[in-house]
Formats: sequence, structure tokens, C-alpha cells
Amino acid sequence: MTASDPDTLAPQDASLARQLISRSSLQDGSFLERVRAIPGLAVRSDRELEASLNETLAARPTDGPVWLFGYGSLMWNPAFSYVERRKGTLRGSHRRFCLWMRLGRGTPEQPGLMLALDRGGTTRGVAFRLGRGEERAELLLVWRREMFTGAYHARWVILATDEGPVHAIALVVNREHDQYAAKIDEDEAVEHLATARGSLGSSAEYLFETIAHLKELGLRDRGLERIHRSLAIAMR
Repeated sequence: MTASDPDTLAPQDASLARQLISRSSLQDGSFLERVRAIPGLAVRSDRELEASLNETLAARPTDGPVWLFGYGSLMWNPAFSYVERRKGTLRGSHRRFCLWMRLGRGTPEQPGLMLALDRGGTTRGVAFRLGRGEERAELLLVWRREMFTGAYHARWVILATDEGPVHAIALVVNREHDQYAAKIDEDEAVEHLATARGSLGSSAEYLFETIAHLKELGLRDRGLERIHRSLAIAMR
């Protein structure tokens, strides 16, 4: 194996990401403190994050359990507490590398890519049920991790699960945000995934971990699998 072999990259990078994005770093504010220290990055204030979360919870469609949909790193590094998880299917949105990452898993000079939900298609992932009375505290950790730039919108959706449909929060791409990679194709995505790296590790590792956890769950995403095969070739 060479140093660029994907099998040698994933474990080291995954460990790094889990150290930097952890429950404790989200609770004590140290993750956001690091983010806010990055020159030129527009980051929401604590008050803005809390207002966004409050708005989302105020739109809660039922008084039943609150579920959260994980389709990328939330599947393999949730960093929040939950009381149940199930396989979940979202119709009307698909998982796509459509967010530029100029920090974390890339740099301004060599941006990486992250997954988001974009219009059309179907996405299979994980539905997490949050504990009664703990919803806001746990979701605040997710907001501090995912919502600090405004690149996502939080939407209430209905997920199909083997035990029946559930109302869940899903983070979908903000198409008006400057991180949105509207027209990127698979070949260009592979090029960026193969070369981008930042403080959280590589963009390639993010893909490898997502594919691995989908496989563990018995789920497939043929689009990601195509990119994975091309990326493995590009990194040899």
C-alpha cells in the first residue's frame, strides 16, 4: 500500500474528525471557538443559532417524538445522544456532493466537498429518535456543528421506516449559499475529493466512512459507489 491508498487514509482521518467534532467540544463551545477564529469566515452567533433552532422546533408538526435524519457524518459520528435509531428513507431529496468545504476537509485554495440533500430522488440513511425532554439540548449540539454558516436549511420531513413513518428534521442544502456547488459533476467531484484536506482530515475519508456505514446498515447509494470506485482509482 502507498500513503495515498484509501485503506490507509480512512482510519487515521476518521479518528481525527471524531476528536475535533465530539460531544464535549460541541458542549463547551471549543469547536465553534476554533471555527470563529478562521479569518474571513462568516459564522452565526450563538443567539442566531438558538433562534434558528427555536424556529425549527416551533414548526414541529406533531407532539410525538422528535427524530433527526442522518445521511452523512451524523451516521458515523453523531456526537449527540439518542434513544433509538432506525433505517429511514426520505423521498424527494437525494444525497449529493454539492457543498464546497473551504475549511475542515479542505482549504480556500484547495476546497473539498461535503454531502447535502438536494432536490429530487430518494435518500436512505438513519433516523435517530431523541429522548423526551432532551430534544432541544441535543439538537443544539447539531446546530453548533452543522448550521453555523447557514449552508443548510432545517426542514421537517416524513421518513419511511420499517416500523412506520416518522416526522424528522432533515438538513437540506441552502441553494442560495455561496458554498452550494450547483453544477459540479461526478468527475469534478472526484478530483476535489482526491486532493482536498483540512483540519478535520480529507474529503476522501468522509466518502469512505459514509460508504462503509451505509454498507454496515445494508444500504446502497449507487451514485456514491460510482464516485468511490473512481476515487479509489484516482488515489492509487
